[in-house]
Amino acid sequence: MTVQSDSERGTRTERRSRLLGWRSVLLAVLAALVVWGLIRAFIIDVYYIPSGSMEPLFQPGDRIAVSRMAFASRLVQRGDVVVFDGRGSFAPLESGRGWLGDAAQGIGEWLGVVPNETVYVKRVVGVAGDHVQCCTTDGRLTVNGTPLDEPYLYPGDAPSSMKFDVVVPAGRLWLLGDHRSDSVDSRSLLGAPGGGLIRTDRVIGEPVSILWPLDRFGAVNTTKGHQ
Repeated sequence: MTVQSDSERGTRTERRSRLLGWRSVLLAVLAALVVWGLIRAFIIDVYYIPSGSMEPLFQPGDRIAVSRMAFASRLVQRGDVVVFDGRGSFAPLESGRGWLGDAAQGIGEWLGVVPNETVYVKRVVGVAGDHVQCCTTDGRLTVNGTPLDEPYLYPGDAPSSMKFDVVVPAGRLWLLGDHRSDSVDSRSLLGAPGGGLIRTDRVIGEPVSILWPLDRFGAVNTTKGHQ
């Protein structure tokens, strides 16, 4: 029979304690990731802004928090800023998954540190039944014959340099960027299948705050810009 010394028993007990400690840490991390994943899937998500198409509201490199619950109790309205899945409408304008590769790109998108190749943020200018036109003699957009006031436009930008005349069908939205001269939006897809209109069920949520960079941290006022 082998007899263990007190020091050997102490060493084994210490190793067992360390192993249990690492297991506890790992389980805690996994639980935190599961909870964070559920929050991201159903309540608040995070997205990276890759371009200046929504300036001055959002700038390239901004990380924004998006409420997935924003439209749970109300319909998307004209003037809302929405984050949406562009697959089948906007996404064909882009190619590839990015230089990081599929797996790394997906992780980066989930963490909000690289742009999502199929997710976009734009402003709703027309909802179902709206007749949206560009432009009046003074250069303004009209919706159902009424000229739009657009205080959110990028300073110096015209409402649109492209003429259009669209009636929005049921279940669709007509979307434009606030920086009209630097935005790929519904105007750019007039000749494509779907005519630049996205389905309302493709809307993911509404931006509620800027998370990064820290000097821009805070809530957003989608009517006027970042507060």
